Amino acid sequence: MLNTLFTESTGIARPVLIVHGLYGSGRNWGVVAKRLSDRGPVIAVDQRNHGDSFWSDSHSYHDMAADLAEVIAAQGRPVDVVGHSMGGKAAMVLALTRPDLVERLIVADIAPVAYGHSQMQFIKAMRAVDLSKVEKRSDASEQLAAHVDDPTLQAFFTQSLDVKGKRWKLNLDALAAEMPNILGFPEVDGAFEKPTLFLSGALSDYVTRDARPVIKQLFPMARFAKIPGAGHWLHAEKPREFEASVRAFLDRDQ
Repeated sequence: MLNTLFTESTGIARPVLIVHGLYGSGRNWGVVAKRLSDRGPVIAVDQRNHGDSFWSDSHSYHDMAADLAEVIAAQGRPVDVVGHSMGGKAAMVLALTRPDLVERLIVADIAPVAYGHSQMQFIKAMRAVDLSKVEKRSDASEQLAAHVDDPTLQAFFTQSLDVKGKRWKLNLDALAAEMPNILGFPEVDGAFEKPTLFLSGALSDYVTRDARPVIKQLFPMARFAKIPGAGHWLHAEKPREFEASVRAFLDRDQ
């Protein structure tokens, strides 16, 4: 089963499952998880080929959705799901294929469509780091700076670095091989007819109006909201606003 980070709670709300995006991990969501745990328990996962979870040659969304279903089954009851980017796609496939496990769905800055951009430049950047010369995370950040201009992204990538073991906690080979699947979205029959929020960064272009017809087809109860001043990494750029939006949606009509 996936590695999980469980935040205990004295609250009585339904558990919330948080699913990170590409190159991320459950621990990236620690602050959001802690703040939301006043409502009820929060479970953040490391997806396959990320963090402390298992490695696999497959990184398909159907497989990732099955991984999430296993985590939810272990809770013994349905949950609310928050998924960002790649994690949002996995969460959507989960909701469409196992709607019995999901009560409310929040999809953060991604749509159920294929994207034309690549994320391979970041794999190349991480592969270019000479790990034998890394004694602390800042050493890796300095090397990444030659390929990645944004210091925020440099810091984000180094969170997936096992400094002591001198290895990435990312299965870079599998992620590279599966990049077409990661950027795409599989054919899925049916629709998820429960409350769904597509929460986007106002400065991001990942969820366009052109995607709304397919979103509404698959998620008839979909609502849309944007966080002002936030880009694709909306939960990191505007954590308080992100948390407030998630909380308002999950507590709505409860």
